[in-house]
Amino acid sequence: MSHPRLGIAILTMGNRPAALRSLLDSVAHQTLPAARIVVVGNGSPLPELPAGVDGVELDENLGVSGGRNVAIAHLRAHGDVDVVVDLDDDGLLTDTDVFEKLASMYEGDQRLGIVSFRIADERGRTQRRHVPRLRAKDPMRGGEVTTFLGGGHALSMRMLDRIGDWPDAFFFAHEETDLAWRALDDGWRVVYEPSLLLQHPWTSPARHAVYYRMTARNRVWLAKRHLPALLVPAYLGVWTLLTVARTRSRGGLRAWAAGFAEGVRASGGPRRPMRWATVARMTRLGRPPVI
Repeated sequence: MSHPRLGIAILTMGNRPAALRSLLDSVAHQTLPAARIVVVGNGSPLPELPAGVDGVELDENLGVSGGRNVAIAHLRAHGDVDVVVDLDDDGLLTDTDVFEKLASMYEGDQRLGIVSFRIADERGRTQRRHVPRLRAKDPMRGGEVTTFLGGGHALSMRMLDRIGDWPDAFFFAHEETDLAWRALDDGWRVVYEPSLLLQHPWTSPARHAVYYRMTARNRVWLAKRHLPALLVPAYLGVWTLLTVARTRSRGGLRAWAAGFAEGVRASGGPRRPMRWATVARMTRLGRPPVI
């Protein structure tokens, strides 16, 4: 891929207009201009957008997966984008050369599928959950990984054309891992690059009312959709033990159990188990698909 063109996709629910405007300003100040920018109002009207920014308003909230698929469809329809860059609407690009670095990475690697940004708050702190590897002590250590961060990342459009877009049914939670596993199984590289920084407020995923239910349901769907049959009980067993050990809220555990049962009952999408060669590759990268 030579001189890849970047398309920027931002979802908003209309409740952070000042943060959204700051993010768009930081996008506009990049040394490499984006080929196209689209903001999707996920079940909400959009504020006035700067010139050159496309807006798409949805009548209902389609979740992270559904909203991002709408953005991808919009970018794909115009045919002028090689790489999709997803950014949280309360994030901020504090460096002006992020897009330039990103384009160079894709230009130099035909099998680069996904690039995960580093996420840090205004004090430079990166939460453990924002480092996409098991050994998360050093957020400045980059390299190949098996999943990526939803708040700031880039996706090859060629990759998406081959493996498909975001899993609509997931709504939110584990949609990144679903996409990453499909990418790895198709031979693409997933890279965490800490020099690409998205400043983002310090938050807890449990702030969402449906966090526990969605997390459990989608974890089951992830296993059912992508793991070889022998690994499904191991993966779900490990995560059940970890959840019971970590969760301090009885209400959270009840919601988690309900979500787990929902995941068992419902489909979540077609089953396409990954190859054992992909399992071996993920294991070499330090994260076998059982944890």
